[in-house]
Amino acid sequence: MSRSRLIALISTDYPPLRTSAAVQLRDLAQQLAALGHRPVMIVPAPMSGQPFGVERIDGVEVLRVAAPETRSPSFVRRAFAEMWLPFAMWRNIRKSPFCTAKWDLLVWYSPPIFFGPLIWVLQRGSGARTYLILRDIFPEWAVDLGLVRKGPVYLMFKAIAALQYYVADVIGVQTPSNLAYLSRWARSPHRRIEVLHNWLEATPDVGCSIAVDRTSLAGRKIFVYIGNMGVAQGMDIFMELIQSLRHRADIGFLFVGRGSEFAKLEAEKVSRDLNNVLFFGEIDSSEIPGLLAQCQIGLVALHPDHKTHNIPGKFVSYAQYGLPVLARVNGGTDLERLIEDEAVGRVYAGNSVGELGRLAEELADNDALRHSMSERGRQLGRRMFSPAVAAKQIVSSLSGPATSL
Repeated sequence: MSRSRLIALISTDYPPLRTSAAVQLRDLAQQLAALGHRPVMIVPAPMSGQPFGVERIDGVEVLRVAAPETRSPSFVRRAFAEMWLPFAMWRNIRKSPFCTAKWDLLVWYSPPIFFGPLIWVLQRGSGARTYLILRDIFPEWAVDLGLVRKGPVYLMFKAIAALQYYVADVIGVQTPSNLAYLSRWARSPHRRIEVLHNWLEATPDVGCSIAVDRTSLAGRKIFVYIGNMGVAQGMDIFMELIQSLRHRADIGFLFVGRGSEFAKLEAEKVSRDLNNVLFFGEIDSSEIPGLLAQCQIGLVALHPDHKTHNIPGKFVSYAQYGLPVLARVNGGTDLERLIEDEAVGRVYAGNSVGELGRLAEELADNDALRHSMSERGRQLGRRMFSPAVAAKQIVSSLSGPATSL
């Protein structure tokens, strides 16, 4: 085994948060520790007057540093908080036992795009290699959805994103089609861009606080959606789908998670008098296997106006736990091709509720088809979405020279 490395993992998300990013970072940190390295998770948190706190969770050191809240529903307020985030974090890291740490590798997770200044100062102090886990191409996707216009604000975000690219030695994007976006950046001999697939550790079924057989959906074949429900997901078509399938007493829909559209979707359920759908708030990641074990099909939603490529964490979860997927996505993307090539579900890129409904009924009515898709999904999960593979790939970036910043 190669010598143990001191590795900083930096993100806004880590348990007890229940986001997919938090779960991914937890699984990655644990795999790095299993490989014999010393990962230190650095995460902003409300600290009740203390500049930092250090704890050990499942064999991983976690440094929580005081920083502003970045989860405001206001886009403007959130942007300002995130711009201040790296400076607040550095101020309090300097007060922690890790203030003079000689890191071997700095790994950070984006979104958000604002960690560039923090990585720059940590790299300057340690000479570490740097690895950016890039999950969103921002601000491009925000322009696609009309959240940001091409103007001064867009250019500001572009400059902030460019800084985090500048301080990276290696960038891991989540799909092959994202490689082209950063091809100019990768022309430097000291830089490398590669596909780093999303990952998830499959865990045992320990039960779930949501018991479908004790709800109004008992006895139905359940289409489940887990995770964020926001503008980027384009959820409206699913409400239309649910209404169109009200006549199917054997089909039900279950939405579990959070997001800016959650309350709106719940209100639509009431206004449309839909008795075939239920909404529940976010649950702990340990309950996900127990939830999915009660369901038959997993739902994936990506807004059709997206032009960037994305493999959502929920798709990885469905694959790992053997749920075929019904996906409504932006057309011509790697996710669309992956679902079709691996035959793990049905995928649709248009706006026809009727066509989406036809695919939903096909999955609900064909038990043999679902079974074969389930087995292929599990195989895909083991082959492509393993946290052990991701950890080894990230550590391998230590083999090259660090960029001098």
